Amino acid sequence: MVEVFGATSTTEDVLDGVNLHGKRILVTGVSAGIGVETARSLAAHGAQVVGAARDLRKADAATTQVRKDAAAHGGSFELVELDLASLKGVRACADKLLAKGEPLDVVIANAGVMATPFGHTADGFETQFGTNHLGHFVFVNRIAPLIRDGGRVINLSSSGHRYSNVDLDDPNFERTPYEPFVAYGRSKTANILFAVAFDWRHRKRGVRAAAVHPGGIRTELARHVDANRMQVIIDQMNQQLAAEGKAPFQWKTIPQGAATSVWAGAVAPAEEIGGRYCENCHVGQIVPDHVTISAISEGVRGYALDRQTAEALWKKSEELVGESF
Repeated sequence: MVEVFGATSTTEDVLDGVNLHGKRILVTGVSAGIGVETARSLAAHGAQVVGAARDLRKADAATTQVRKDAAAHGGSFELVELDLASLKGVRACADKLLAKGEPLDVVIANAGVMATPFGHTADGFETQFGTNHLGHFVFVNRIAPLIRDGGRVINLSSSGHRYSNVDLDDPNFERTPYEPFVAYGRSKTANILFAVAFDWRHRKRGVRAAAVHPGGIRTELARHVDANRMQVIIDQMNQQLAAEGKAPFQWKTIPQGAATSVWAGAVAPAEEIGGRYCENCHVGQIVPDHVTISAISEGVRGYALDRQTAEALWKKSEELVGESF
């Protein structure tokens, strides 16, 4: 019987009885939050985990338990420097990995920023679009030759994708008034669309890509979000959930938040998750655009899975970074 997981499942639940010895998995954003737990749980089941982070000193301190669990269970853990807000840094990291030539079974693009004040990356891109999407776009595409046939790419997205579709005419808010959550929504939609397009390009060799929403978790990702604004969002959500006869919103623990990444990367059937959006350890269903954000406890907007938009984003991303894949 296939185990059914859900919103409260943890990384240990989904990896129970799973042997990852011989698997090499790269996880970005291992200096805090669910990135650390993702790396820990995989290494604790025997995987060789490569953790990427901008601040290596912070990541080294944050991953003490990762190394302990890896050593205790036949896994391994190493750190590499990756600054997603600098294409020079992204390319340098990718070049080092390519030079070593060690194959990868799974890439989990976990790192990201949320609702930041208006700013730009080192290359002049709006901070969230540049970091969350373009940095990973270049990095994952550059290391794609290392991904073994049958491998996977998992992009961390968010239910926040519902705030906005991508804007390919004004990706850097040069003509649009900046709103932090709109910018976040654009970048998280881009993460899904990138998975859709990558999956289409690589599925012939068995490499599948998917996007995942980890759920609402209290981590430092939300350090730029005003607490009152967050409470208003939660109150609106709870009012709608109550009207639907559903239980109120519950924060996830970090092991629960990392569970969907681990499930999609190492447990779920590849054909089930390829080119899809996953949440609560299952594939999410498309929710019509006319349903308001606060009314949705689960689901993905159709625009985030649109093939034509995915291809247009791919082309625009290549133009912006000056590199074709």
